[in-house]
Amino acid sequence: MKTYIPKLGDIKPVWHLVDADGQILGRIATRITNILRGKEKPIFTPHMDTGDFVVVINAAKVKLTGKKDDQKNYTSYTGYPGGLRVEPVRRVRERHPERLVEYAVAGMMPKSKLGRAMLKKLKVYAGAEHPHAAQNPMPLK
Repeated sequence: MKTYIPKLGDIKPVWHLVDADGQILGRIATRITNILRGKEKPIFTPHMDTGDFVVVINAAKVKLTGKKDDQKNYTSYTGYPGGLRVEPVRRVRERHPERLVEYAVAGMMPKSKLGRAMLKKLKVYAGAEHPHAAQNPMPLK
């Protein structure tokens, strides 16, 4: 048998709508990652972008289990001495609640050009409104 490699014309992305209200962050992030990568499609190929677009609404209402609101920190390093930036989850949720979902999904994507290209198909909004109604996103269970 020959291995099937999809052609660019065979890949037709679909838009999905995910409501994060009351969902657990890690569980919803794994589902979103699989959709962005295209792993739920029969034409999945690891070296091609066969995934779909995902619109996440109500990202401010996503749940974290345990004491993560108090104990989890996001760190970034500027590259300069003393440039370690540490920001607790509580502050990220107050300032930019959509970044919680973005950071969780980005951590599960491949660390390559292809992974960064797939991550651009993720649209996250803190509230229930989104500007992608024209694409008719299908609600995800």
